[in-house]
Amino acid sequence: MKLIYAIVNNDDSHAVSSALTRNGFQATKLASTGGFLMAGNTTFMICSEDDKVEDAIATIKEHSHKRKQFVPNSANFSTGGYTSFPVEVAVGGATIFVTNIERFEKV
Repeated sequence: MKLIYAIVNNDDSHAVSSALTRNGFQATKLASTGGFLMAGNTTFMICSEDDKVEDAIATIKEHSHKRKQFVPNSANFSTGGYTSFPVEVAVGGATIFVTNIERFEKV
């Protein structure tokens, strides 16, 4: 058995959750926050048989979309002044970890 951790942007959370359920996967959802943009994410914990891991990952990938977003950036110029201008960054998609499970019980 494997444990899949999938960190998904909140904008894609509902679509991922619905698709996982439709495809027979049970998931625990945890609210989480990204460290770079401090934006809301959802972390899914999915227990899966080894032969179903690729199906779960494909489902997550299909419903997690990357998008561009502008965030403020501060730059220091040699004159000692600071200015703020937006910088485009890619957000969304999914970060996925798969680990082995030594023991699994549902009581």
